[in-house]
Amino acid sequence: MKRGRGVTALLLGLPILLACGCERPPSADHLQEWTPADHDRVEDQANVAKGQQAAQAKGGSGTENLIEITWQQGCATCHGRTGHGDGPSGPMVNPPDLTRADLQASVSDEDIATIIRNGKNRMPKFDLPASVVTGLVAKIRSLRSR
Repeated sequence: MKRGRGVTALLLGLPILLACGCERPPSADHLQEWTPADHDRVEDQANVAKGQQAAQAKGGSGTENLIEITWQQGCATCHGRTGHGDGPSGPMVNPPDLTRADLQASVSDEDIATIIRNGKNRMPKFDLPASVVTGLVAKIRSLRSR
């Protein structure tokens, strides 16, 4: 019977010990809620400028430049540069891996364009020219894993 009392005492005392071991109670006060404005970060604008310079150096058209800049600033922050969902903001929003063949097979080009224009889940909507949306759809399709 002594053994049973020890286990009971341990089970009753464990929550008290755990509570005493914490400096403060768990709180979400330090977590900032995500907003679409989080896409407009200063460091992203510096990356956009670099991407724009690189695209101009390659002699790309204005639309091609805009597609690349939009990808870098609006998409890669969550989806990652190569579309694997590993961008710097990815852990906050849990974006899909755009390279997955099963994901790509399950959506049409128009589905992708609609998601870009209207947003989905935590992804905000993007008000972009049709040519840029079409270019982003083509870029997403080019990311498909084989």
